[in-house]
Amino acid sequence: MTQRHPIGYNVPMRRRHTPELMDEPDADRGELADSLRFIERVNAGMGGVEALLRPLRAWSAGWPAGRRIELLDIATGAADLPIAAVRWANGRGLDLRVTAIDVHATTLGLARERVGDAGEAVSSRIELIECDAFDAVDRFGARSFDYVHAGLFIHHLESEIRILTMLAIMDRLARAGVIWNDLVRSTVGYWFICLRTMYKAEMVKHDARVSVRAGFSGREARDLAVRAGWDDVRYRWNLFTHRFCLTSQREGAWL
Repeated sequence: MTQRHPIGYNVPMRRRHTPELMDEPDADRGELADSLRFIERVNAGMGGVEALLRPLRAWSAGWPAGRRIELLDIATGAADLPIAAVRWANGRGLDLRVTAIDVHATTLGLARERVGDAGEAVSSRIELIECDAFDAVDRFGARSFDYVHAGLFIHHLESEIRILTMLAIMDRLARAGVIWNDLVRSTVGYWFICLRTMYKAEMVKHDARVSVRAGFSGREARDLAVRAGWDDVRYRWNLFTHRFCLTSQREGAWL
């Protein structure tokens, strides 16, 4: 008997990982810049920014007054999400500092340009570092950040063991909480992105489509996070944008 699920949530599409063109070490800089601009627009218009800011807004009520808050953004891409987070914090008088890492040298160079264009009030609070996320504990140390965020990154990982390892690394790096912001895998989402990228450049078209096929159902995402050791897992998703946000906040983090 086939179990029925809401459209766009848990449909019979198996996860299939395909390497993305933007991850190639020799990816063309111009094509990569186009791809990162596309991702930035998607983040702004289809829930990526909100997926990061929503939990930060909720958690900020418990932050000690005047305390500097440290956020690690893994596989930062164009650093559009760190920029959005710092602008939000600045507007509320909060001292948020972001360490943004990426393993791809060309991507990080483009991120530096993007952060530089954001102005001194933002750029002074974002540090960009070339670093493999799997080496982050060795590089920074356990519990070295208040919060750790990964947006549109985990679906780049092929095997379940690497996904579980990365989720465990995120949890180990964080003193207070973790945020996983990614794509819901569904037939509806897949055909939507096919239509949206029909006339885009090849890198954008290819990577957007394989990203959806490499996404996660809600059940998969929650199960992976629990198996990786996350506590008090909270899951939200958006039917219209096919994005989800999975969070975990450590109890008593600010006591």
